[in-house]
Amino acid sequence: MTERPRHADPPLLRAVTAEFVGTAFLLAAIVGSGIMAERLTDDEGLQLLQNAFATAGVLTALILALGPASGAHFNPVVTIADRVFGGLSTSTALAYIGAQVTGAIVGVMTANLMFDLDLVEWSTKDRSQGHLVFAEGVATLGLLLVIFGVVRSGRASVAAFAVGGYIAGAYYFTSSTSFANPAVAIARMFSDTFAGIEPAGVPAFLAAQLVATAIAVALIVVIYPRIGEVADRVVLPHDSANRGEDS
Repeated sequence: MTERPRHADPPLLRAVTAEFVGTAFLLAAIVGSGIMAERLTDDEGLQLLQNAFATAGVLTALILALGPASGAHFNPVVTIADRVFGGLSTSTALAYIGAQVTGAIVGVMTANLMFDLDLVEWSTKDRSQGHLVFAEGVATLGLLLVIFGVVRSGRASVAAFAVGGYIAGAYYFTSSTSFANPAVAIARMFSDTFAGIEPAGVPAFLAAQLVATAIAVALIVVIYPRIGEVADRVVLPHDSANRGEDS
């Protein structure tokens, strides 16, 4: 039996740190590329293309880099679904979500500072229309189906590319530009840029994302009844020590 190194970090600490760092870099990419796009061109279509390309590329890289430590959720709805399927303990899931939301806010603030803006700039971008809220539900539902479907079908090795590809496409096929992530919705309140969302619009986005999560869980169970067998491999296989027994 191999003895554990005396000063090795606890698996949960590694996982939570990976979730914090990964989500922070993801939001820095989303908001930073949005700011850069606004400064490079006045063409909104080109701005969206630049924002989508940068976000998808960075997300794919982050999943590949940090997935072995935490599974690379970077998203509370992924963590919630994984908890329902038994991939995480309740305490670990709560720690993940706290790290994701905190990391997301830090990421937005970092992007603001990188572009010589105030640390916090409350967004004034209105995204409260009903069709945008509905689009958030569709985007979230699709993301969860892609993640859990790819993993259950034994293709976890390409999960990063599937998720990156889906997000890039969802920027265009959803009217909300596919936040599909409560941490993202909360953090983007702090950016008064192309990528922002005014605080008043966030609760509806969160509600749509959570309702879509419930629907996605039900659909995944119908399509893949044995999804629990691979829940600890979402988004990528990670340290089994992160899996707990509490409920």
